[in-house]
Amino acid sequence: MRMYFILAICVLGFTACRDHETKQQNDLALANIEQQDYKSFGEEISPVSSLTAREMKEKYQALAAGDTITAKFSTTVNSVCKMKGCWMTLDLPDTDEDPMVKFKDYGFFVPKDIEGKQVIVEGIAFMEETSVEDQKHFAKDAGKSKKEIEAISRPSRAPGFLAHGVLIKQ
Repeated sequence: MRMYFILAICVLGFTACRDHETKQQNDLALANIEQQDYKSFGEEISPVSSLTAREMKEKYQALAAGDTITAKFSTTVNSVCKMKGCWMTLDLPDTDEDPMVKFKDYGFFVPKDIEGKQVIVEGIAFMEETSVEDQKHFAKDAGKSKKEIEAISRPSRAPGFLAHGVLIKQ
């Protein structure tokens, strides 16, 4: 009787390990298939397990100035630096303040024509205060009019993101 019990435990253990291994292989295969739908910039990241824009909005709402969290989320590009592709702003639903994404160590850029495209970014999310001078610089880079640039008169508090990897849906 004792031998049957030990044998049953061994069989269950091997079956569980095999199922776990199969799940890992399936997840890896799915990630490879999904990866082919994206062009990668910066560090290689996977599209698997990214938050939605709505979920990320909730994460940002919970952040105080100076707080940071590691995150990966998917959303649409609202604007991008027209000079080099050195930053972009992303859409968060039902907000006036879109996160400004900069790239880790200024180590990579994104194409300058990606407004409206779906992206996945991975990195560090935070709340930042942007000076008037920086806002004017970013507005100039975005191609805003002189009148719009001159209208900037107060520092702003907005969500920020330092990306180490970006995927752009093709």
